[in-house]
Amino acid sequence: MNLHVIDAGKLKLDGGAMFGVVPKSIWNRILPADENNLCQISLRCLLIEDGDRLVLIDTGIGDKQNEKFFSYYFLHGELSIERSLNQAGFNADDVTDVFLTHLHFDHCGGGVKWKDRQRKIPEMTFKNAKYWSNQNHWEWAVNPNPREKASFLAENILPIKESGHLEMIAVNGASPVENMDILFIDGHTEKQMLPLIRYKDKTIVYVADLLPTAGHLPLPYVMAYDTRPLLSMEEKNTFLSEAYQNNYILFFEHDPIHECCTLQSTEKGIRVKESFNLSDII
Repeated sequence: MNLHVIDAGKLKLDGGAMFGVVPKSIWNRILPADENNLCQISLRCLLIEDGDRLVLIDTGIGDKQNEKFFSYYFLHGELSIERSLNQAGFNADDVTDVFLTHLHFDHCGGGVKWKDRQRKIPEMTFKNAKYWSNQNHWEWAVNPNPREKASFLAENILPIKESGHLEMIAVNGASPVENMDILFIDGHTEKQMLPLIRYKDKTIVYVADLLPTAGHLPLPYVMAYDTRPLLSMEEKNTFLSEAYQNNYILFFEHDPIHECCTLQSTEKGIRVKESFNLSDII
């Protein structure tokens, strides 16, 4: 097995939304904001090369939306998901599986692109790949609640099923990917799926939006985007205890500084022990 970090670009999100009830005087030291209260956020995907399988975890935001949309999120950076794949020695047609942790636009948008932008005709970015979700989350996304409606964009989601690329994972069932288990969590959104990757003697967890950054390890540091914040706190507490006890390595999708970390137990709770890049350990 080989692992490759795939940079799908960067965007900006409101710092208050990223940290919920935590005061700016605290979170601004963790993830500094610009003059518009916006924090830089990474779109860091992960590619698993294992035998004849090439599995991409999440796909970034893509570029299908209009100028007004991107004026809210400030997509920037020199890399895109396809350019990053090229740098790793692959192209989009090589990908056999796309594992979507959940269907918010910054996690799944890059999986569909415009074949004809003017007429809004979509095509799959990874035309040879199966796209994996689960039935509970899919139904949640295609019939969105008012809180999340702006995060579930039909042009990102519906073409996956219409094209015949959609595959479903049974909740708490077997993973479709060898050497990878799945943790289902519900605080951020219904049945988000976190991959636990068994790599040599290590377990690497792609923590997605359970822990968007290393700054979110303290239990009350919960995003305003979470639909069930109290449940998010419970899930974080359970996960961090397990991760610490089992020496998991956390891989951050959105942290602009910390790519990976190990954990330690402190008087204030479980915190970062060491921060490093994935390339340092593979």
